Amino acid sequence: MNKTQLIDKIAAGAGLTKVDAKKALEATVNAIKDALKEGDKVQLIGFGTFSVNERPAREGINPRSKEKITIAAKKVAKFKAGAELEKAL
Repeated sequence: MNKTQLIDKIAAGAGLTKVDAKKALEATVNAIKDALKEGDKVQLIGFGTFSVNERPAREGINPRSKEKITIAAKKVAKFKAGAELEKAL
């Protein structure tokens, strides 16, 4: 499912226009993104939890030259499915 199809489903399920559904989806995504940038986690009971994990710097190997390289530390987004979502799958 792509973004357009998701907007169509939201519009049909909530009785909204596609324009309103798109605004709602974008506002939701932006709110989650802003919370993660601030280091908060977003917990949607029954759906799941979005959080930020920090990956430490580590050594890797360049597959082409076989040289050792340093991979920088970084923050990554993480999603853990809730119990109701896991049951639905």
